[in-house]
Amino acid sequence: MNRITTLGIDLAKSVFQLHGVDAEGRAVLRRQLRRSQMLDFFSACHPA
Repeated sequence: MNRITTLGIDLAKSVFQLHGVDAEGRAVLRRQLRRSQMLDFFSACHPA
């Protein structure tokens, strides 16, 4: 996967939508996460 430079998060009560783009503006991440999965996901990501 290409390196994510910008990450957008659609906040909700229990399910979050993530959208990440690279330096050229191409979508490299589209993902749905539950609240319980957020910490594990972000701890494994490179800084954006």
